Amino acid sequence: MVRNQAFGEFLRSRRTRLDPDALSVAALKRRRTSGLKREEVAQRAGISVEWYVKLEQGRAVTPSSDTVDALGRALCLDRVEMAHLRALAISGGRKPFQCETVPDVVHRIVAGLPQPAYVTGERFDVLSWNAAATALFGDFGEVADEKRNILHWMLTDPAAKDVFGETWPDEARRIVSLFRASYDLWPGDPGFIGLVDQVRAHCPEFEGWWAEHGIGAPLSGAKYLRHPKLGPVCYQYASFQANDDPALKLALYMPVAI
Repeated sequence: MVRNQAFGEFLRSRRTRLDPDALSVAALKRRRTSGLKREEVAQRAGISVEWYVKLEQGRAVTPSSDTVDALGRALCLDRVEMAHLRALAISGGRKPFQCETVPDVVHRIVAGLPQPAYVTGERFDVLSWNAAATALFGDFGEVADEKRNILHWMLTDPAAKDVFGETWPDEARRIVSLFRASYDLWPGDPGFIGLVDQVRAHCPEFEGWWAEHGIGAPLSGAKYLRHPKLGPVCYQYASFQANDDPALKLALYMPVAI
């Protein structure tokens, strides 16, 4: 099952990043690869090696919640990664991805906001935006539907590098980790795979960031951006889920004095 493969790939990505010395794991043999061995993770999680191998190889097995939690502890997952592992363990049975619909009232609210604001869906498609967002990021209305996407914009549009300046690499890498958290929950879906293929073809840095398998969570904070007309501007930003559809997220930027 593709769902099991996503679960196994995430286990493997976290196993290979661990430092045996830092965990005081005695080497069973001379190591040729980085990270812990499968048997070492199994021992730390209190499960059989055979069972762990099945999980990492994505076979059609379903771990219990206790096993998932034990694996998280064995792999030293942080809070965000642990939540992602649990989500992967129960995800599945989804219909093919379809772009979300934004309620008219949400469109009107976004349009009426004086500060930059836009609404995205689970695949990071930009579904609604206002004039202030257009002035800062460019007019999403002039972008083809398949490119009207935050991941695609951030990693392939020169305007993104102009707006974020020296912070672009860190911000682009952060967006990749946020997107990966959604991507893993839609394993094998053509809509997600097609978007990744487009970005991969136009962003040299993407492949390295993607291989890291970083998992991010939305956080509020401050960003120093270069407004095309106003110059350097500090924005406080946050995102909010819509009651109508939790997949819809409103991103809001509030300019503050530098």
